[in-house]
Amino acid sequence: MLWAALAVFAWFAVSRLVGAIDWHAVADAFGHVPAWVILPLLALLLLRQVLNAVPLQQYVAGLSLFRSLQNDLAAYLVGSFTPPPADVVVRVSMFRAWGVDPAAGLAGVGLNTATFYAVRFGVPVVGVVLLLLGEGVESRQWVTALVCGLVAAACVAALAMLLRSTTLAAWMGRQAGALVGRFRKDVDPQAWADYLVDLRARTSDRLRTGLVPSLLALVAMVLADGSMLLLALRAVGVPMSALTAVDVLAAFLVAYPITLMPMFGFGIMDAVLVGAWTTIAGVAWEPEIVAATIVWRVVTIVGPLVLGLAVVAFWRRRAGDSTDDAATAP
Repeated sequence: MLWAALAVFAWFAVSRLVGAIDWHAVADAFGHVPAWVILPLLALLLLRQVLNAVPLQQYVAGLSLFRSLQNDLAAYLVGSFTPPPADVVVRVSMFRAWGVDPAAGLAGVGLNTATFYAVRFGVPVVGVVLLLLGEGVESRQWVTALVCGLVAAACVAALAMLLRSTTLAAWMGRQAGALVGRFRKDVDPQAWADYLVDLRARTSDRLRTGLVPSLLALVAMVLADGSMLLLALRAVGVPMSALTAVDVLAAFLVAYPITLMPMFGFGIMDAVLVGAWTTIAGVAWEPEIVAATIVWRVVTIVGPLVLGLAVVAFWRRRAGDSTDDAATAP
C-alpha cells in the first residue's frame, strides 16, 4: 500500500512540476536501452553501497568493511518494510553475532548519520562550482548553496566540538534537547547531554581518525550515484551535445538535499531533475530524460533491497548453522 501511494505521489509530482509527459514516448525510449548497460549500472551500485559502508567501518572498532556493508544493507531492507526500531534491532543482532559491542555499534551508526548529513548538505556547493563551468549559476542556486553550505559546516563543527571536550559535548546535548523540547514536551535536555557525553566516550578516538576518510567516502558515494544517472541518460540516447556530464552532475548535486525527504526524495527530486535537464536539453529530449530517471530509481531502490535480502538470508543461515553446531557439540 505504501509503495502504491508513493508511486501515485511521484506521478503527481512529476506531472505538476514538469508538465504533461508523453508516456508513450517514454516507453519507446526504454526500447533503446542496451542490455549490456545493466552490468556497469550494477557495478556502480555496488561501489555506491561499499562507499556508503565506509563510515560505519571507520567509527566502530573491530568491524570490517564487508560486515559494515552487510549491516547497512540489512538495516535498509528491514527499515523499508517495517516501522522503527526494527532496523536498529537487526543492526544490534548482527553486532552481537559478530562480537561487536552493540552500544559502540549504535554510537557508530549515530556518527555515520551525522557525517552523511554534512555531506548531503555540502555537495550543493560542489554542484555550484560545476555550474560555473557550464551554464552559469542562477541567484536561487547561489542561495541554495549558501544555506546548504552553512548547514554542512554546522554539522562538521558539531562533530569537531564533540571531539574537543566532554563539557562541549554536554552543552551541545542540552542545547539540542532544549530546541527539540520546544516542539515535544517529553524531551529531557539532560538526557540528550548524557547521550552525547556517552557517545564521545565511546567514539572519540575512532571519530578523530575516521572523520576525514568518512567524509571523502560519502562524497565519492554521491558522485557514484550521479554517475549512474549519467550512464542511464547515455543508455537511453541522450547525447553529450544535449546534456554534458557537468550539466548532469551539477543539477544532481544541487538537488541532493531533497533526498532528506522520504524514500530519498522519490518523486520530488525526480521532477526537479527532469525539469532542470529538460530546460537545458530541450523539450524534445524529455521522454528520454524521464526514462533515464526511472532506470536510475529502479536500480537505486530495488537494487539495495535485493542485496539486503541476500545479506539477511546469508546472515540468518550462518546464524542457524552456528546454533546447530552449538546444539550438537558434546
